[in-house]
Amino acid sequence: MKSRAIAYWTATALLTLELLIGSIWDLSRSHLAVQIMLRLGYPLYLLALIGIWKLLAIPALLVPGYARLKEWTYAGIFFLMTGAIASHAACGDGKGLIPPLILLSLAITSWMLRAGNRAWAPSTTAEARA
Repeated sequence: MKSRAIAYWTATALLTLELLIGSIWDLSRSHLAVQIMLRLGYPLYLLALIGIWKLLAIPALLVPGYARLKEWTYAGIFFLMTGAIASHAACGDGKGLIPPLILLSLAITSWMLRAGNRAWAPSTTAEARA
């Protein structure tokens, strides 16, 4: 395997593992997830929404094909992690910044190293009509 592919799969595997663990914690309303949401001032029903989104992101990232879906999945992870970073920063929770910063860097790394056939490219038929 090429080093680029190894780096891609390592980042993607770590990211999807966190998404799986995070979705289990969110959907089961683990004590830690509830504490974090209360500390940030968010309603607890968001745990179910975020947990489902994390769970749906896993096959979207791992199943071959569906390049456009993958792009939206990476965007959703980016929004989720930057929102977590901003929320922890706004609450003065310096320790809470570290996990979403790590996960954001994994998501960006995975996105940047994805194979060319996984990247979405605009349709050439639209360009031909112009």
